[in-house]
Amino acid sequence: MQTKVGLLLAILFILGTSSQAQQPAPLITNIEDRHTINLNGRWQTIIDPYETGYYDYRYQPSPNGYFKNAKPQSPSDLIEYDFDTSGQLDVPGDWNSQDQRLLFYEGTVWYKKSFDYQKRDHTRLFAYFGAANYLADVYLNGEKLGRHEGGFTPFNFEITNLVRAKDNFLIVKVDNKRRRDAVPTLNTDWWNYGGLTRDVKLIQVPEAFIEDYFLQLKKGSANEIAGWVKLNNTNSGKVVTIEIPEAGVRQLVTTDANGYAPVSFQSRLSLWSPENPRLYLIKVSTDTDSVSDRIGFRSIETRGTDILLNGKPIFLRGICIHEESPLRGGRAFSKDDARMLLGWAKELGANFVRLAHYPHNEYMTRLADEMGIMVWSEIPVYWTILWDNPETFANARNQLRESIARDQNKASIILWSVANETPTGAARLRFLKGLVDDARKMDPTRLLTAANERHYADPNTQVIDDPLGEALDVIGCNEYVGWYDGLPEKADLLQWKIGYNKPLIISEFGGDALFGYHGEASVRWTEEYQKNLYEHQLKMLKKIPSLRGMTPWILTDFRSPRRPLPRIQDFYNRKGLISSRGERKQAFYVLQDFYHSLIIIFVVFGLNGFLNFLSMGPMPSGLAGQFVGALVLSHYFWVVAALQIAGGALLLVNRFVPLGLVLLGPVIVNIILYHALMNPAGIALAIVVAILWLIVFYAHRQYFSGIFVQRT
Repeated sequence: MQTKVGLLLAILFILGTSSQAQQPAPLITNIEDRHTINLNGRWQTIIDPYETGYYDYRYQPSPNGYFKNAKPQSPSDLIEYDFDTSGQLDVPGDWNSQDQRLLFYEGTVWYKKSFDYQKRDHTRLFAYFGAANYLADVYLNGEKLGRHEGGFTPFNFEITNLVRAKDNFLIVKVDNKRRRDAVPTLNTDWWNYGGLTRDVKLIQVPEAFIEDYFLQLKKGSANEIAGWVKLNNTNSGKVVTIEIPEAGVRQLVTTDANGYAPVSFQSRLSLWSPENPRLYLIKVSTDTDSVSDRIGFRSIETRGTDILLNGKPIFLRGICIHEESPLRGGRAFSKDDARMLLGWAKELGANFVRLAHYPHNEYMTRLADEMGIMVWSEIPVYWTILWDNPETFANARNQLRESIARDQNKASIILWSVANETPTGAARLRFLKGLVDDARKMDPTRLLTAANERHYADPNTQVIDDPLGEALDVIGCNEYVGWYDGLPEKADLLQWKIGYNKPLIISEFGGDALFGYHGEASVRWTEEYQKNLYEHQLKMLKKIPSLRGMTPWILTDFRSPRRPLPRIQDFYNRKGLISSRGERKQAFYVLQDFYHSLIIIFVVFGLNGFLNFLSMGPMPSGLAGQFVGALVLSHYFWVVAALQIAGGALLLVNRFVPLGLVLLGPVIVNIILYHALMNPAGIALAIVVAILWLIVFYAHRQYFSGIFVQRT
């Protein structure tokens, strides 16, 4: 019997079956370029903690719930609700931050929006929701459209046959109650903001329209664009045109019976990177529909312990971000919110953000494309969910698919993350490997990761060997040495053993500090304690040879019901480098200095390599060659040496003493040898300097085998 049950669970995991009925229509992507009608603004709302508007007194679904929007037809009619005289809430927005009475509320709120619509021939209409947290039942004119589960991904329903010219009423029952079988589950460390938290729109499309498309560099290639286009409601043989006007590209493809057409063509494009966030105008069109997008093209892959962006090693200078507006409060949802949060990350010196612990709104990923910020995108498979529950797996899989579908053409996203801090075990491993396999099938171009935990082999040795690492491209690890794990000085003694020859990102570290609270560095909750913790952490992390990035926890303070300490936390997680009022804490500047130093190292060593290349390159022949050769012997050598000395001094000033000495050592040797051409006795001095330089290099061999040598 147990064998049969186990087999059934395995089959359900593979098939991703779910008992949910009335699922949304296939997701329409790139809403920004569609013909839309905005339904944002004030919506009528009814707070319904007992779900009276959905169930009768026997707790059975009622056919005459609030979704009917009933009105008394006579003075004797009994109707115990009225949207028109009830309160209102802003959409997009969460209810918790809009009404103090609802700050801790978890339950059902009904939303209603009325609108008129003039129907058009050969046009279809969809109701689109950027997100609703957590469970949404959607109705139009009293008829149920369907249900969507998951608080951070978009969904849409077709309403073509239900919409009318006048007095349409769109009603949504939003329920943010936490459930043991949900994703995320009962226990999290962020505020459970409920409501219609992102844009709501009506989308108008032709009868046969472009539903979705995927256009990226083919994995392993720098000049082959590969992907597909999916049409909705079309027969085979439909011609689709893909254009990149700036590159002179115009390709025609033909759909199969399912409206699907593979795409592949060659084109040399300027590749997207943080230094050059180039986006190309892309046009996808048929004889009935046309969609434009701005897409960047770049490659992302790994080689051993390196992460390669466009074939070159890169270090990810990152920070974690929650989708919370630090100044206004509540869920972040607007382009202004996104610009503020990503702008603060850039100010910090970051080229990378981890959008924790769920897919953030699309303004974040679109702006990351424009601003040149790489992104780790995550689904809320968080802590301890029901690993053996097939419906929980189907839910997680659907959230992953909706997240990828929305953002699959965003160059900024380089990592899909399937989990955060999940306990090891056979069921969990099967669950997460299933998600990894799904992600690879949907998007073979990006890297897969998860934020895992570590353990101690002995009091001074941390080990990262989660078996999930076998299935991942990049190993993520959360650690809190100095906060939950000892005091900051403990980091000085720790060694790290990594069980995989893969890149490592320390995806969380940090500690709490209340802005403006000062004291000795040993006093918890002070800015000085947090600053001291960061200093010890950075010193420790520099010793990990496979470290290729970090995303400390976290950019800003954020609300959490798990943090009740009066006068310090007050239901805020205070690990932010910036307060909930936008004030920078001392640790902000510690990390900023560190990241700016990495930029300096990159620039200095890049310049050094370029200068060496010039000085060693072939000279032109003839009179020009003689002239250039004379210039090099008399002047150019000193120009190169002066610039290298300046670079080394810059590193020393920024406290990168070993690197500064490594750069200065060969320069000094070269100068002595240059003079030794006239005075052979100087060769002995050059040898002494070279030996001293080798001693410095050997003494810091672990330091140089790590992040900085790889970056330069």
